[in-house]
Amino acid sequence: MPDLNFQDLSTVQNALQPKPVYITGAVTIAPTTLITVISGTGTAIATVTPPVSGSHMLVLIFTNATPNTLASSGNVQRAVTPLQNIPVLLFYDTTTAKYWALSYAS
Repeated sequence: MPDLNFQDLSTVQNALQPKPVYITGAVTIAPTTLITVISGTGTAIATVTPPVSGSHMLVLIFTNATPNTLASSGNVQRAVTPLQNIPVLLFYDTTTAKYWALSYAS
């Protein structure tokens, strides 16, 4: 996603912005909107492909009763074990090139 589409990641959206994307968890995921809904189990997500070059926030919502985890072996700063349907907030730090996770589940 070019940086010109940064508004697709804004916390302020209008009806013209893309709807949340639904993807299956994998070792690497590539969100393209502020909110990404993730299905699947077992595979730990280690790398999140940044959709823009600057600092930003992403919201991941895991829909499975035993959701994928976030592993710290890629660009996620610390491991997170999410709960079903509880949003996980990721904040991208351009200095470290890591996502810092905030989750009420871990």
